Amino acid sequence: MNEVLDPGLCRLAELHGVATSYSPAPDRTVAASAGAVTAALGALGVDASGPEAVRAALADRERELAGQLLPPTVVHWTGTGEIALGLPAGTRLEVRTEDGESREDVAGLPTGVHLLTAAAPDGRVARAHLIVAPDRLPTPAHRSYGILVQLYSLLSHRSWGMGDLGDLAELADWAGRTAGAGFVQVNPLHAAVPGAPTDPSPYRPSSRRFPDPVHLRPEAVPEYTATGSLADRAGHLRSAVLDQGALIDRDAVWELKREALETAAAAPLTPDRQAAYDAFRAAEGQALEDHATWYALAELHGSDWHRWPEALRDPRSPETARARAELAGRVAFHARLAWLTVTQLTAAQRAARDAGMPVGIVHDLAVGVHPAGADAWAQQDHFAAGMSVGAPPDAFNARGQDWGLPPWRPDRLAASGHAPFRELLRALFRYAGALRIDHVMGLFRLWWVPEGRPPTEGTYVRYDAEAMLALLALEATRAGAAVIGEDLGTVEPGVRETLQRHGVLGTSVLWFERDWAGDGRPLPPERWRADCLATATTHDLPPTAARLTGEHVELRDRLGLLTRPLAEERAEAAADIAEWLALLTSLGLIAAAESGDEEAEIRAVHRFLLRTPARMIGVWLPDTVGDRRPQNLPGTWDQYPNWRLPIADTKGRPVTLEELTASERVRALFRTLHTDGPSTA
Repeated sequence: MNEVLDPGLCRLAELHGVATSYSPAPDRTVAASAGAVTAALGALGVDASGPEAVRAALADRERELAGQLLPPTVVHWTGTGEIALGLPAGTRLEVRTEDGESREDVAGLPTGVHLLTAAAPDGRVARAHLIVAPDRLPTPAHRSYGILVQLYSLLSHRSWGMGDLGDLAELADWAGRTAGAGFVQVNPLHAAVPGAPTDPSPYRPSSRRFPDPVHLRPEAVPEYTATGSLADRAGHLRSAVLDQGALIDRDAVWELKREALETAAAAPLTPDRQAAYDAFRAAEGQALEDHATWYALAELHGSDWHRWPEALRDPRSPETARARAELAGRVAFHARLAWLTVTQLTAAQRAARDAGMPVGIVHDLAVGVHPAGADAWAQQDHFAAGMSVGAPPDAFNARGQDWGLPPWRPDRLAASGHAPFRELLRALFRYAGALRIDHVMGLFRLWWVPEGRPPTEGTYVRYDAEAMLALLALEATRAGAAVIGEDLGTVEPGVRETLQRHGVLGTSVLWFERDWAGDGRPLPPERWRADCLATATTHDLPPTAARLTGEHVELRDRLGLLTRPLAEERAEAAADIAEWLALLTSLGLIAAAESGDEEAEIRAVHRFLLRTPARMIGVWLPDTVGDRRPQNLPGTWDQYPNWRLPIADTKGRPVTLEELTASERVRALFRTLHTDGPSTA
């Protein structure tokens, strides 16, 4: 039975953007628990611990809103007429533009984030961040196909035990010049939390603001001087993965690269490089200093700042300032690593564009950060203490999900003009041809789970989606970059339409595209949406070869993950594939004589994607060589080597970048795409 919440608590929650119910299905509504609502309000600084507290907080909030001249953040989309503020007659306005210009009206403002001051005749004064943004983001001018890859999994004969940014640049060059691809999409390359072992998931980083130097190619750092010892040890790491079947060992790779980079950092920079580094450090300002300071402190006190000496838990304390000065050498080292990594990321994008790619590198923005990491420490005032992001129970997961990521506080974001989000976007767009946003629905609302409680006892908290979309449009337009939203799963009504209206592309995965409102059969290509990235699979799903053969069911059975008898799961998977193969055959994409020919079926799947109107078509790189193993198997931790597998062939033998680009199977697939597909010109 649904819990009945006190009307006062419901009203208070509504005024703070905290949901009191959710709908896991269109015909079903579930009430949130009073405990979840109270905890979420508490994390927003609102005391709702009892009836009297609720009444007092409600009165305070209603009084605050009644007297409010302006909300903390105001959005104006260009092309939508004049800015309507609804202020009392006689209110005086002053706008300080992003460039420092002072104006006395809001007409004809340039795009940007400006400071608006309003002084009403009754003496009230309000200040707000005014975001003036294009009403649509850039979208690719031409349809194109491209490659999807987890960078760590792509090893070349020059890698140090995992794929690196040199490999990315070489892949992009080959993909653009030889395979006719328009983009390469990679996993999040955010900075990881150091540890033993490091969490290998790229979706639980220490920082989204700065990239991880583990992806550096040391040989591409001018100050690096190779030694026989380092080369031999790098070769052993590479051989262990490629020749001996070892898993990718991120910690061993970083230990060796750090040693190499420590030596390189001791060498003086040339005047030009010193100037570039100094300019980078000045431009990144406090954010970089905080980031580098966290890593320097983590070397001394461990990688969970909650366990540091109390005074160091505050990034603005005098003790932290003293520690930063005492550790100036280490802070400079970590700042230099950030600069080197951004430099190589920029070079990879340049290589992609030089190879003729209209988009280039598509980077991935994770939905949040590790609670113990650098961003959570440096921006702790913006995070909701005692809360974690997750997902409510649904038809696929009756227990819900807790991702262990602290959510941003929407009130603090609004008060700052969403500065952390704006700075994050600006940093990523610096080297991205496009940006994929994981769980893009999080721009609208996130499921908050109180610490120590199961995901079933969470509730949704709403964000200022209009402001966040406006900043996304602003920064993407300035960079000339597209945005792809990962909008798979349960999406509240209106979200996809809003994203599409502003030019954010969606994500469509072949096996999920069925006529759910009708007969449930596979959706013909002409009925797919155009504004999307269309793919056969993702990093969280079985590779296409495994799905075609049913090996994904066998894997889940071996790991004890099936919720129904094996025979039922096999039968359902076989029926699903049979329906899709029947459609591919009826469309003439595969001949009857090719039935059971895995390579032909995979080519047919991608030819089908080309028949859709999708603006971007993504090819999962492991699919090109028949890899059976998913890179990540949701619901597992130590039962499966998530995020640690190199790309492999049909027999599980690791395949290098050089072998991939020389493979006739790979070339045949891209010949098909190039012949049947869109031009990237």
